[in-house]
Amino acid sequence: MGMLSTIVQKLRSGRKVVLLHGNADPDALGSAYALYRAFPEVTVAALGGLDRLAKVMAINLEFEVQSSVDLDDYDIVVAVDSSSMEQVGIDLTGRDIVSIDHHTPSGDWDGTLFYCDETRRSCAEIAFDLLKLAGTVIDRRIGLAPSVGMLTDSGHFRFANATMMRTFSDVMDSSGINMDEVMDLTDLEPDVSERISQLKGAQRMRFDRLGDNIVAISLGSAHESSVCKSLLNIGADVAFVGSQRDEKFRISARARQDIVRKGMHLGKLLDDVGGETSNNGGGHAGAAGLTGVGDVEAILNICMSRSMAFFRERREAARSQS
Repeated sequence: MGMLSTIVQKLRSGRKVVLLHGNADPDALGSAYALYRAFPEVTVAALGGLDRLAKVMAINLEFEVQSSVDLDDYDIVVAVDSSSMEQVGIDLTGRDIVSIDHHTPSGDWDGTLFYCDETRRSCAEIAFDLLKLAGTVIDRRIGLAPSVGMLTDSGHFRFANATMMRTFSDVMDSSGINMDEVMDLTDLEPDVSERISQLKGAQRMRFDRLGDNIVAISLGSAHESSVCKSLLNIGADVAFVGSQRDEKFRISARARQDIVRKGMHLGKLLDDVGGETSNNGGGHAGAAGLTGVGDVEAILNICMSRSMAFFRERREAARSQS
């Protein structure tokens, strides 16, 4: 807890702005809300917007998130749930930075006050640790925010570990919230635009196969992560979905957990691809993203090639052992 204690002391003074990654999810928002309630003079900004569930969450928390910010108005910049500086959407050169994350480090935060725990399934767990170290009284709203972040980032506990479950239980005990309250905030039916994106993603999909393993890629214009999940649901083991906006692109990736257990790590794969193409990638073993400038179709082809190479290497290793 040494580094976390240092961060707590740092955040007790000065004007602070907490920055969220683009299309910020409930884990990012829940972590930011926890810091907003625990420390004085905190503003939260999502320069790249909130996703649909995070928007609903902000309304229920009666929590205002800024869409623009002047960094000169603040003494400290705090980045949560972001593995790279580019994800927060603003130049941080020369700023006093605190970063809190749970993804594979990209190196962007080297030289800053940086805490990362890759064993945590959500950033909200780390934010709750900060709340406890700060001595914050955990009311129902404070409890609800990180709880939703934990639930959603773990796939409704499908990918949770023992540490997350203990932390989640601690949040419920401390705040007095019930499970149905958390579930009600996350149980949203996909809207029609998301369903159309899923259908178009399936229509535009290409895939390759090696033995029983299938890698799929697709192009879309929105809801990339949702389309990835839908491709897994219809049979892919690994899925990459990209969108192009002028020269910029964005790719989301997902892998089935049995593939992750075999050694696939999408965060490292996209970090490597990002490094080779002068872009920014990273994330978890089973869920990751890549953003930057370039031809999204070419980048998707690279992602497929790397994934197929992983399966070929596994097949060759199995043959050499037999």
